[in-house]
Amino acid sequence: MAGMSAELTAAFEDCRRETAEWAKTFYIGTLLLPPEKRRAIWAIYVWCRRTDELMDSPEAQSRSVDELAERLNQWEQKTRAMFSGRVDDRLDAVMVHTLEKFPQGIQPYLDMIEGQRMDLTWTRYPRFEDLKLYCYRVAGTVGLMTQGVMGVDGAYTSAPWSACPDTSDAAVALGIANQLTNILRDVGEDRGRGRIYLPLEDLERFGYSEEDLMAGRLNNAWRSLMSFQLQRARDWFDRSESGVRWLSRDARWPVWTSLRLYKRILDAIEQIDYDVFNQRAYVSKIAKIADLPRSFLLAQAR
Repeated sequence: MAGMSAELTAAFEDCRRETAEWAKTFYIGTLLLPPEKRRAIWAIYVWCRRTDELMDSPEAQSRSVDELAERLNQWEQKTRAMFSGRVDDRLDAVMVHTLEKFPQGIQPYLDMIEGQRMDLTWTRYPRFEDLKLYCYRVAGTVGLMTQGVMGVDGAYTSAPWSACPDTSDAAVALGIANQLTNILRDVGEDRGRGRIYLPLEDLERFGYSEEDLMAGRLNNAWRSLMSFQLQRARDWFDRSESGVRWLSRDARWPVWTSLRLYKRILDAIEQIDYDVFNQRAYVSKIAKIADLPRSFLLAQAR
């Protein structure tokens, strides 16, 4: 990594290892990016993971709501300092380096912290509109954080009259689609923490109660409910696809790969007959590798 100190190089390597361990499907996509872009994405991923851990780590479960709220307040202060260039640790260092290479605003980061604040008080989501706000904050923001790293294809901006296309809506849609997929895959795990992210209006619509969900009952009402939820997530993936063509050529293949592989988790949920209470839906390594050529072909089209 020419031009970087040994310490900064080691810090980026820490981010790479953590991304590879905790975000296997996402990580495969990042490996298709040029080195500078992939390092930036790893740094952003680890910042997001640190934010999530403030609420969801095993250690956090033993803390009171007031203690968790204070942790989030401190993290917000630290984030604001980081955006002003202050470096207190290795993660600050890689993030400051990333922000210098790929300038962006702080608002998506603050919005993500607000998403964690929602978890302080929200254990149920009455309507999909409530859940959509949560999904934007904890995942749609990631699309906004990374769109500047991905960049826009110069072919769309080279003419004097060209206007840089706005990829924000598609980036947010992909984040929301990914989060909805996480929610559907992790229903059983979230149930163990007393949380139900599926909109209560949908449970009522399909005749499936909170008590049924907490008991992990598999019946026709559950399957109908989950089929509806999976289609909603697929619709959000479809919304995101329209923006991939605008991305720089070196980013389209990685994004298509990540998008398609994450979308296939929905297929995996169907393959286990929606039994997310007792099984974890995942895409096999062979299936991931087999999908790479298809994603490559999609990336060549405009």
